This record gives sequence, C-alpha cells and structure tokens, in this order.
Amino acid sequence: MNITDLSFMRGFIRMATDGYNRGWHERNGGNLSYRLKKSEVEDFRGFVGRDALGTPSWTSLGAGIPELAEEVFLVTGSGKFFRNIELCPPENIGLCELDEKGGNYRILWGLENGGKPTSEFLSHLMNHAAKIKAKGDNYRVIYHCHPSNIIAMSFLLPLCEKTFTRELWQMITECAIVFPDGVGVMPWEVCGGREIAEKSAVLMADYDVLLWANHGIFCAGEDFDLTFGLADTVEKAAEIWLKIAGANKKKLQTITPENLRELAKAFSVKLPERFFE
Repeated sequence: MNITDLSFMRGFIRMATDGYNRGWHERNGGNLSYRLKKSEVEDFRGFVGRDALGTPSWTSLGAGIPELAEEVFLVTGSGKFFRNIELCPPENIGLCELDEKGGNYRILWGLENGGKPTSEFLSHLMNHAAKIKAKGDNYRVIYHCHPSNIIAMSFLLPLCEKTFTRELWQMITECAIVFPDGVGVMPWEVCGGREIAEKSAVLMADYDVLLWANHGIFCAGEDFDLTFGLADTVEKAAEIWLKIAGANKKKLQTITPENLRELAKAFSVKLPERFFE
C-alpha cells in the first residue's frame, strides 16, 4: 500500500484531477487544501513513522492562527500544475503541520525538490478558521479554482452579494438549495498576501462561496464531494446566465422570489430575506 492510497489522499487527488478536467486550472492556477481528521493524522503517522518529517524546520506563516494550532493540512504546492498532481503526488502536494501557536508550519510529507505550499496558503488557513468558528468542526475543505463563466459574470454585474446571489439562484432550481447562504463577492485585489486573506475570511464566515472578481472563486465544504459539487453548481448557473445575457433578450420568465421561498420551505433550508429586498 502506498501513502497515496489513504482515503483522504485519494479524495484529494480525484478532486484536483476533476477540477483540471473541467478546465478550471490553467497552468498553475488554483489551489486546494484539506484539514485532516485526527484519525487520518494517526493513519498517516502510522504509515510513514511518527517521527518522519520532510522539512523539520518551521516556516513562518506571516500571521498567527491559534484556532488551527497543531492541525495538519494536505495542500497543493506553489507554482504546481493541477494536471500533474495525479501523475506525481509527492512533488505537487504536501502535508503541512502547524505549530502549537498556529503561526508556523513544517512539511511532513511531499512537496519534494524544494516545493512549498501554495502562495494562497494563508488565505486557505484563515478561511478554514473562519468556517470552524461559523459552522463548526465538520468543515474541512477549501477550494480555489478559476471557472470561466463565473469570472466572466464579474465583468458584467455590480460586485455585490445581493445581485450575484439572486441572479445565480434564478438560473437553476437547485442553486438555492446548494448554496442557501448566497455568494460573497470581493472586488479585484492583488492575491497572495495577508490583506486579501483577512478580507476573504470575513466573508467566508457568512458564505460557502466567495467570488474574487476577475479571478475565480473559493468554496468551502465538509468533504470533497460537497465542495466540488458546490463549485460545479455555481459554474453551471453562471454558464446559463451568460447564455441568456448573450442572447440579448429580456427574460420572459424566471424563478421568482416567491418561488424561492416555496423551494426553501419544501427543502427545509433558510434563505436570507435580504436577498429578496
């Protein structure tokens, strides 16, 4: 048995490959992280030896995240291509452990030949912390991808949560069920730093989907299937929206606010009334 045969590894690699096959990860675009369960950490340490470390020294995150102290994350590498993850996992992904204060990390496995975690690692970690505070310990996946249609929408619509949420909810019946909290929206900003990470975390406390205008989306979820399905649903709704917009005709019918309220009641989800005002 290889370490990549562990269940969480297989799920991670499959999600990365599915994202690439969707066309959401040009070159080294996008990143993915997963917060391991304690049982999965034990499985990993039992497999490679409790004292085995890829990089024994600690590297500063540039910010302290005490909520994630001593947590272990599987994460894609900086400058790595999603298309290569399935071909050679040890070079393109890695397991990283945070120290007892959540301010430094070290590589336990992978990211071979001088690799390091994605440049968006701090954004991922702050988003993980935000989801734990807001939704509980079950949230474990943060996924950043570059789907063409939702990015295109950010050139055409006002950059506000109400507008994007309403438009996407009205495209497919399932949208309001899949992301009932709506969509968070951020204007374009230089990525990779602490400032954008902090702003993203504020919004991710309220939303499972966050749009970085002219860039891509972040999605959060409890497992790989739910998180990938969330991104897939958003992108399909955006594709339908663009087809309608490209037809240059006014919509003759759509899913109305009252329809959405009926849907929420039928599926026992709560839709924030602010999106209907």
